[in-house]
Amino acid sequence: MSTDLAATRAFFGPRAAEWEIKFPDDAPRYRQAVAELAPPVGGAVADIACGTGRALPELRDAVGPGGAVFGIDVTVEMLAEAAARGRDKLATLVLADAMRLPFPTARLDALFAAGLLAHLADPRAGLAELARVCRPGGRLAVFHPIGRAALARRQGRELSADDLRAEPNIRAALAATGWHCDSVDDGEDRYLVLATRAR
Repeated sequence: MSTDLAATRAFFGPRAAEWEIKFPDDAPRYRQAVAELAPPVGGAVADIACGTGRALPELRDAVGPGGAVFGIDVTVEMLAEAAARGRDKLATLVLADAMRLPFPTARLDALFAAGLLAHLADPRAGLAELARVCRPGGRLAVFHPIGRAALARRQGRELSADDLRAEPNIRAALAATGWHCDSVDDGEDRYLVLATRAR
């Protein structure tokens, strides 16, 4: 297990039970981001780094009863909290590493990734792995329920020009890993990048 993976589990595991209580106002932003991702009815969609599964109800509503929804996370406690909230009835919850997703190539129609990139040892390789499991023409949402500047203030740090999530950097990283970047919303209230899998 890489240091980054161990650190991610060590950070999120003890916080899982209180996560949604700590951030109670995020649900509408998740709902809007899934609406903009627009997974196809009857399609297969995965929430990568799903945590407690906040996006899973919206993803299930979007694809309908005939679709397939997967919640992927590396933290046992987060998946347990998702199940405790009944989200295991909406999606198949899977303990897995985002760098080695348990899907065949081109299996998914859409991917939702909230807060993922900052926790990957190699974010560009992570984007390439997301591209591998997405069908050509499929969609990706890279999301955070607070903007980069607001998050930096919350964490007591300055924004860095080399942040992969800065618009020029994320556009270049997506282009290099099999995606076409459709839009970047790096506002105060949210961070949402939408991309389409290159054909």
